[in-house]
Amino acid sequence: MSELVYPPVILAAKTMFRALDLRLRVEGSHHVPRTGGAVLASNHVSYLDFIFCGYGAHESGRLVRFMAKDSVFRHKVSGPLMRGMKHIPVNRAAGAGSYASAVSALRRGEVVGVFPEATISRSFTVKDLKNGAARMAQEAAVPLLPVALWGTQRLWTKGRPRTLTRRHTPITILVGEPIDPAAHPDGNALTAELRTRLTALVDQAQRDYPDQPAGPDDAWWQPAHLGGAAPTPEQAAELDRPGRRTAAS
Repeated sequence: MSELVYPPVILAAKTMFRALDLRLRVEGSHHVPRTGGAVLASNHVSYLDFIFCGYGAHESGRLVRFMAKDSVFRHKVSGPLMRGMKHIPVNRAAGAGSYASAVSALRRGEVVGVFPEATISRSFTVKDLKNGAARMAQEAAVPLLPVALWGTQRLWTKGRPRTLTRRHTPITILVGEPIDPAAHPDGNALTAELRTRLTALVDQAQRDYPDQPAGPDDAWWQPAHLGGAAPTPEQAAELDRPGRRTAAS
């Protein structure tokens, strides 16, 4: 397929990385297969996660087709870009079509990116996962790779102002070993294995992260179990209740 949009977008992203002097740490990118289909299943702490998850596949020369809510495709600015990069729209009211499109892409040898938590984790810990990523890897018979992102929440996350011009921020991208879906014939068991591995990767990213909060006012981006001021998973679940959501969240 001709790629007229994706390469310039990647170039723009890399230019942004350099301009902001982001301290990118990428490990495990060799796990992304250079040919054939694969599912990248990432944790979700920032509105920018798709950029950095996709960057994790850059060394393997792969372009990741992300599943994203269909409203992004209808936006006058992001819509043409999303369609040009051949990402996959998700209509949550009619998810079967999105799922079928993703499986078809995998069978064509594409790499599909998924955020199985579905929404950003306010607690910055791994939430319960939807089983779509596991099921599509099983149906297409392709490897399932956990991807841990950390530091991206400091640029733009739910309930916080955007700081897209923040400089020198460390960003960690860890690509885990591929999971063979054939070894986990039950979709729920495969999802549980994915969550176990994803949690371990996120824990590693947090443990090895080079920065610490500068003080109490800066502790919001650190999870509660590490002494930060982010909501606990229970508090985050309460904040995410439909009746509690606001336009800013």
